[in-house]
Amino acid sequence: MDRMLQPPLVDTTACLCRVDAGLKTVAGAKKYVPGTKLCLQPDIKPSIHPTRQKPPRDKNRSQSPLLPGLPDDLAIACLIRVPRIEHRKLRLVCKRWYRLLAGNFFYSLRKNLGIAEEWIYIMKRDRDGKISWHAFDPMYQLWQPLPPVPKEYSEALGFGCAVLSGCHLYLFGGKDPVKGSMRRVIFYSARTNKWHRAPDMLQRRHFFGSCVINNCLYVAGGENDGIHRSLRSAEVYDPNKNRWSIICEMSTAMVPFIGVVYEGKWFLKGLGSHRQVLSELYQPETDRWYPVYDGMVAGWRNPSTSMNGHLYALECKDGCKLRVYDEATDSWSKHIDSKMHLGNSKALEAAALLPLNGKLCIIRNNMSISVVDVSKSDDSRSGAPAEHLWETISGKGQLKTLVTNFLSGLAGRNRVKHHIVHCQVLQA
Repeated sequence: MDRMLQPPLVDTTACLCRVDAGLKTVAGAKKYVPGTKLCLQPDIKPSIHPTRQKPPRDKNRSQSPLLPGLPDDLAIACLIRVPRIEHRKLRLVCKRWYRLLAGNFFYSLRKNLGIAEEWIYIMKRDRDGKISWHAFDPMYQLWQPLPPVPKEYSEALGFGCAVLSGCHLYLFGGKDPVKGSMRRVIFYSARTNKWHRAPDMLQRRHFFGSCVINNCLYVAGGENDGIHRSLRSAEVYDPNKNRWSIICEMSTAMVPFIGVVYEGKWFLKGLGSHRQVLSELYQPETDRWYPVYDGMVAGWRNPSTSMNGHLYALECKDGCKLRVYDEATDSWSKHIDSKMHLGNSKALEAAALLPLNGKLCIIRNNMSISVVDVSKSDDSRSGAPAEHLWETISGKGQLKTLVTNFLSGLAGRNRVKHHIVHCQVLQA
């Protein structure tokens, strides 16, 4: 009995058996670990510790080269020039290639050398309310597979979507059909082709406004499930600090239905608590909101975007005519017309307008995509035909689309199967 109550002979906190094996002997270890003592267990001897330090493993020796016969730096110079459409296959070649393409180094080189490619990412909702998404490669004009949208956003309503750092697509906020308003934030990386978690927003909200300025994500207004449904609050997410912060509240509560960043300011237009139309702009430098009543807001339509210091919006529902804001006259007096209109059906309605490789990209609900080279629009105003600035890169030909739309209307099959919720461009 006394033997069972006897304290253990080994002090595990001071036993030299736990000293790093890099020290040559237990006796030598005592010089570097004051207050320690030899292990008192009789079956453990000091000689069990290695008396000679093992040389460090040379990883380069054991690893096969990325490309046989080439140094790794030259191999990387070759691999970064492989078209993005083949990167999914490159990851399957070997573990070294997989690790290379899974890290930021590979895609940072592509971006610095100006060979990164932009793809269009489209999120759509079907008749059953399910969210799915697709990626389109404009260079090869092919649709690419993507990992499924996470479950919390598979049926969500009124969530935000934005791109940070050029390659991270964020989904945030929204309303779960069961749980109500959310604070959740997730993001998809075009470099790893995977979804990741990010810090939650500070307040639950859905049907709000959002934008990106200086690689920071701003959200404002919207609704929640509380007593005060319409919100005035606003917040900003800084990916460098990985943190959300409160910013100045809006002048009045608003549920935005259109927003754009123009000349470093965030313009929002929406419905107030009494269903009146309101317009405000936010200046990040002063952290202040200001009401707006000028001609830019009066003629502003959705969708719209800014590129190279110019503000663009769609003139017609099928997205075949652009309007340009003229700051000198404070009006939307300039137009770029394709002269080929598709009709007014829901399937052909333009859902998004965004920059792509220096051109404007128009995406419609039937997944057809057109691009407009607005950099040459000045030539068209001087006499050159504007229709040559337009190009269809996805979808049916324009004439065939017109015929199909007409016949579908006669047959009563013009109901849209799905509608686009968000569109973004990611670079990798």
